[in-house]
Amino acid sequence: MRKKVLLVGAIAALVAIGAAYAYWTQGGSGSGSATAGTTSAITVNQTNTVSGLYPDGPAATLSGDFDNPNPGDVQISSITAVVSSVSNGTSDGAKPACTAADFSIGGSVGTTTVPSGTGVGSWTGLTVQLDDNGLNQDNCKSATANITFTANP
Repeated sequence: MRKKVLLVGAIAALVAIGAAYAYWTQGGSGSGSATAGTTSAITVNQTNTVSGLYPDGPAATLSGDFDNPNPGDVQISSITAVVSSVSNGTSDGAKPACTAADFSIGGSVGTTTVPSGTGVGSWTGLTVQLDDNGLNQDNCKSATANITFTANP
């Protein structure tokens, strides 16, 4: 009798344990999405002042920083520059005009990571020079070479 009671008790315990771990299983499917953001253009700033250029004089270093409106870092592969126009030069109609062609940009700026923010990061490596074109360049006296910078992806 005692063996029966123990056997019935053991069976009842196993049934209770099995019931506690019983569950249904079922597979299923669903869908979702994630969209990547886009970037906004960064601005290349020149932060140093260049003055005193003269024909065939030394090239002056250009340097600056960036305005990056993006929420994170942006990597650029290079910065390029061109003298886009000239203003405020002397105006003597008897002499050749001072033009963007009187100036040259040299050097290079390689890959740079630009942090998010205004006036952030730094760059250097470009130069500007007033070339000697072999003509009278008096109209370049006091002229301002307006430089356009481009950050290349």
